[in-house]
Amino acid sequence: MNTPPATPPAPVLTATPEDDDLYDAMEAILADMRTRYDETPQWEFCDGFMAALVCCRRAIPQAEYLDVLLGIGNDADAPVDDAGAAPDAESSFADAAQRDRFLQLWHARWAQVQTALDTAIESLDDEAAYYPDVMDVRGAIAALPEAERPDVAHEAIPALGQVWALGFMFAVEAWPEEWAPPSDKKDAKWHDLALQSIVALTEDDAGAPEYSAISDDAPPTLSNQRMEAFAAALWAVYDLREIWRNIGPRVETLRRADVPGRNDPCHCGSGKKYKKCHGSA
Repeated sequence: MNTPPATPPAPVLTATPEDDDLYDAMEAILADMRTRYDETPQWEFCDGFMAALVCCRRAIPQAEYLDVLLGIGNDADAPVDDAGAAPDAESSFADAAQRDRFLQLWHARWAQVQTALDTAIESLDDEAAYYPDVMDVRGAIAALPEAERPDVAHEAIPALGQVWALGFMFAVEAWPEEWAPPSDKKDAKWHDLALQSIVALTEDDAGAPEYSAISDDAPPTLSNQRMEAFAAALWAVYDLREIWRNIGPRVETLRRADVPGRNDPCHCGSGKKYKKCHGSA
């Protein structure tokens, strides 16, 4: 497994132009969807949710996970149309073209995530390493001229990776049976430690700011503890992917139907003993 060193290296907080385009395109679609369903999540949340799906023991079908993620078609309080019909499963997409574009971008990102997690790396600085689609919002705000900074409490702004981790754990909680610890004690320990690392990232960054993810000249907004927690969570995703790839999908126990004893009445109702009827075949 990918075991993190005692002090995980700080990840390189960069993204390629292609990543920026995908991030912006997805955010635009989700923002539009939010005008029809205000609980539509941010893309960072979706990206964490996707990472959990890639690592999940069972391959969750798209028809199953999209409803869970986007909350479409399952809202009992959703408005109905003039005929009294509830919205269909694609109701929060503006049209078929928007849904197709969302899925095109979704599958492109899925391929990126899966390829990265299936590639052996030695360091998170490796260009092939998995990096979540996150934004340091606190750093971006702090880098603005003082007159342009929004008047919002620091605590109300999510910390680096916090929304991504919440999305990951949302998927874990949606399919708890697929995230039950493995039976092997060693694997169960790795599984538990990995999930703990991701849960830790759902918490706020309460440490003293020491680093900036924006630039060397920008005001520091990230604590050393947050940088280490972020790196540990990324290694945790690798470990979870490897655990379930090695173990494989869950195998359901096949139970044999009850068979009558040889001297019991035959199940067909003939009145004969089983051994003299169907049991003689």
